[in-house]
Amino acid sequence: MKILVCISNVPDTTTKITFTNDNTEFNTAGVQYIVNPYDEIALSRAIELTEGGKGTVTVINVGEAATDPTIRKALAIGADDAVRVNAVPRDAYFVAKQIAEYAKDKDFNIILTGRESIDYNGNQVAAMVGEFLDIPSISIIKKLDVDGDSATLEREIEGGKEVVTVNGKFVASCAEGVAEPKIPNMRGIMSARTKPLNVIEAVAIEEVTKVAKYETPAPRGTVKLIPADAAEQLIDLLHSEAKVI
Repeated sequence: MKILVCISNVPDTTTKITFTNDNTEFNTAGVQYIVNPYDEIALSRAIELTEGGKGTVTVINVGEAATDPTIRKALAIGADDAVRVNAVPRDAYFVAKQIAEYAKDKDFNIILTGRESIDYNGNQVAAMVGEFLDIPSISIIKKLDVDGDSATLEREIEGGKEVVTVNGKFVASCAEGVAEPKIPNMRGIMSARTKPLNVIEAVAIEEVTKVAKYETPAPRGTVKLIPADAAEQLIDLLHSEAKVI
C-alpha cells in the first residue's frame, strides 16, 4: 500500500495575525509555523495503516525552502519520505494541481489530506485533487478502515453518520476522530534528518484567483444583558444594532 499525505505549513494557533503591503499579504515576521493539525491526523492514520511493513507513507508539501522544518517534523512523526514542490502555495487550485501532477504516475493507493488548513479553512484541496486525477474523493471523514483493495469511511451528517465503501484509489480529507496525532520521539527526530526529501519544480498553470485584500475581524463589542422578561427589547436590539434579523 502506498499512501500520499498532503501537508500544509501553517502559522501556530497562538500567532497574532497581521498583514502588510496594503493588507494584501500575510505578515510572516516573527511567525512560528507548524504542520497543519488536521494534516497531522491524516498522517497519523496513514502511519497506522502501513505499520508492520504493510506499505509506505510519502508526504508532499507545496512551499518554498522555509517549509523544510515542517516537512522534517512529518518525517519524524513517521513518514518514509517527502516531496516539496518548490513554489508559493498561492491558492487551493494551484496546490491541488501541483499535488495531482506529482501523483498522477506514482500509483498511490490512497491520498489523504486534512479536512482544511487552519489558516484559510477552505476545505477545497482534496476534492480538487480527486477531480484532477479522476478518482473518488470523500470529504471530512471521521473514520477510515482498509481491507485489501476496499476501504470503508465514515462521515458525520445531520442526524447521524454516512458509511461509504470505496474500491480502488481514492482521496479523502480527514477530521478529528480518524486518528490521534502522534508525537515524534527521539529516534524519529534523528532518523528524519536522513530520510529523503525530494525537491521538484512546480508545473506552470494559469492564475485563477488573486487576493484583493485581507481584513481582520472587528473587535468584540460590549455585552448587553437583557432581562428575561424583556423580549421586545431584545428583538429591537437584534434588529437595530446587531442587524441579524
